[in-house]
Amino acid sequence: MTVAHTSTVDTPAGPFTAIVAPDGAVLASGWTADLALLTPQIHITLMPSEITTRPDLGDVTKATTAYHDGDLTAIDAIEVRQKSGPFLQHAWDVLRTVKAGEPVTYSEYAELSGRPAAIRAAASACARNSAALFVPCHRVIRIGGNLGGFRWGLDVKRWLLAHEN
Repeated sequence: MTVAHTSTVDTPAGPFTAIVAPDGAVLASGWTADLALLTPQIHITLMPSEITTRPDLGDVTKATTAYHDGDLTAIDAIEVRQKSGPFLQHAWDVLRTVKAGEPVTYSEYAELSGRPAAIRAAASACARNSAALFVPCHRVIRIGGNLGGFRWGLDVKRWLLAHEN
């Protein structure tokens, strides 16, 4: 039996909830207070048998608060655990190298991920990312500066990009 933990903190962009494995790795996170919106994002092989609420998740809560307070690198050291095929796994790792204040386009992201023609696959990696903020898919935008999509809403994405600029 695997027991994961969850906590929600208030941020300027809205409530932010994370679900972490027993070792503290983020399994899912996003700008919602509704756990039911996060749990479907966890890969079936990583799904905990139980999720309990805690007021604080230690390093994850500290990093979340610090990031929203202006320390844009606070999220970088947080361990994340997602599972998929080789391209998505690699693409998520690549997302973690995109620096705050330096968003990339979907085509640039595809190129950084080693498959310049795979723009839709790169967009899919963003869409299937379960660990928002810690795997900063909000830093990928369309050519011309259009925001594209974001699971947690364009207002949140707009706030995040402005916060990082």
